[in-house]
Amino acid sequence: MSGCPEPDAGTDQFVPQVLREYALLADGERGAMLGPRGDIVWMCAPRWDSDAVFSALLDGPGGYSITPVDRFVWGGFYEEGSMIWRSRWVTNQGIIECREALAFPGDPHRVVLLRRVLAVDGGGQVQITLAPRAGFGRHGLTRLHGADGTWTGRSGPLHVRWTGAPADTRPVDRRHALTGQLTVPTGAHHDLILEISDQALPDRPPAPEAMWEATETAWHTAVPDLVSCLEPKDARRSYVVLRGLTSASGGMVAAATTSLPERAEAGRNYDYRYVWIRDQCYAGQAAATAGTPPLLDDAVRFVSARILDHGPDLRPAYTTGGAPVPDQRTLNLPGYPGGKNLIGNWANQQFQLDAFGESLLLLAAAGRADRLDTDHWKAAIVAADAISARWTEPDAGIWEIDNQPWTHSRLTCAAGLRAIARIPHAGPAAVDWLALADRITADTATNAVHPSGRWQRSPRDPALDAALLLPPLRGGIDPADPRTIRTLDGYLTDLTRDGYAYRFRHDDRPLADAEGSFTLCGFLVALALHQQHRPVEAARWYERTRACAGPAELYSEEFDVHQHQLRGNLPQAFVHALHLEAAARLADPPDHP
Repeated sequence: MSGCPEPDAGTDQFVPQVLREYALLADGERGAMLGPRGDIVWMCAPRWDSDAVFSALLDGPGGYSITPVDRFVWGGFYEEGSMIWRSRWVTNQGIIECREALAFPGDPHRVVLLRRVLAVDGGGQVQITLAPRAGFGRHGLTRLHGADGTWTGRSGPLHVRWTGAPADTRPVDRRHALTGQLTVPTGAHHDLILEISDQALPDRPPAPEAMWEATETAWHTAVPDLVSCLEPKDARRSYVVLRGLTSASGGMVAAATTSLPERAEAGRNYDYRYVWIRDQCYAGQAAATAGTPPLLDDAVRFVSARILDHGPDLRPAYTTGGAPVPDQRTLNLPGYPGGKNLIGNWANQQFQLDAFGESLLLLAAAGRADRLDTDHWKAAIVAADAISARWTEPDAGIWEIDNQPWTHSRLTCAAGLRAIARIPHAGPAAVDWLALADRITADTATNAVHPSGRWQRSPRDPALDAALLLPPLRGGIDPADPRTIRTLDGYLTDLTRDGYAYRFRHDDRPLADAEGSFTLCGFLVALALHQQHRPVEAARWYERTRACAGPAELYSEEFDVHQHQLRGNLPQAFVHALHLEAAARLADPPDHP
């Protein structure tokens, strides 16, 4: 593009892109989605579940762009072992980069967004637009004041300070946005720092060099080498994503976004900016498998606290602060193309039995690493008691649909009970836990084994389900049990096509017509085949599924096989967790939990 017109901060300046084109900046407390035009189109502040201050991803007002003035083609990459992104634009005049990060680790009250424009080859001229609009666009910039390259103001309840602004920066769009052009000489760079806080900002803005150095050092300290995993660089990328999604509370959000559609105009739009107990347990178990204690400790801390707080009434999901997830409601925004806007989540009203089993599996993984304290053991006892009290109740299951006695939920509870009973500190309770696990398994076997000898979804649903691959992986069923083998073989026949895996059959349509391939399920297949000593097939599935990402190596929930596009909220934490676990497990011969 050449000669940018004065921007309209509400629409044309921040056009939507396909999801594979977006990168994520994250600091543990919030995340920012960054597009190929250098446009930050999504960020909630100050926390993951706060209202968005940049909501252009959902066609709302508000964004922050640094875009070459000249025509360009785009590229980009993460610096190794970090969530520091480099946008790279090749123009008719040369090469421009923009180094981008949220200062890490994040302050729960204050966003510090670092952007450094570098003229790599030839002079770099960029157009910059800053349009913070708190409250999903309800609040523009007020109390605006600019002097010596620093602008201060408010956006609703949030304090805003922007340093390093170009000399020609001016308010536009009824003072809801700031815009200017910046020219950087060849070989030079220019820093811009944006601070947004729900508290009064410090008297002095941060020094760019100090902030970059601190962020680099923190990421270097936080991310292990993972040299024992398959494809260590890719395994590290998933670890980085999981760490970036994990707050100081230990809570890991399921995704950074809300309302990105799984299927256009299908009404499948959800808010994933909360901590799902199940997903958190997957991440903790993956960290344990990869031998990386910090993420395991975070998961144990957060999950144990929720169990001790709520006991048998444990909810499927919470905010990162441990508060209830708000009820689902609609936002008055046009939405990402093909979707509609929702915040909150109806899962807050559900009972998901498998969360107790997954919690015990997580605590057992920590126990094997000798990382459980007294409160953690109390949480294990509470979770086991909850299973004893509630395992006969129907639940919403892993896919959060209708209430049934789901086979996966029950066998996962049996797996959790057996795993925690094997920990040396379990004491006399181990006998009762093992007996309960046997009782649950026997009852499920009586009522939920298909005439063909495989497991079925529930006593009244004879179909297959990808979730049925999990219990043998977790020790709920012997991997050598004929039901395990027949379930895997049946799943491969009925629910996979062309190297892509699906959750279950919705109806008689071809699998890919009903919903996208579920990326999590591809890694489950790789793990199941590995457990069955079928290493070549396991490696093929691992590699096929590993490729279901965009240039930023982020996984969404679903992969559109026909168009090779990402679908659903981004990035999906439980996919990155299973990728990390698969990378760790497939690097070694199979063993049994």
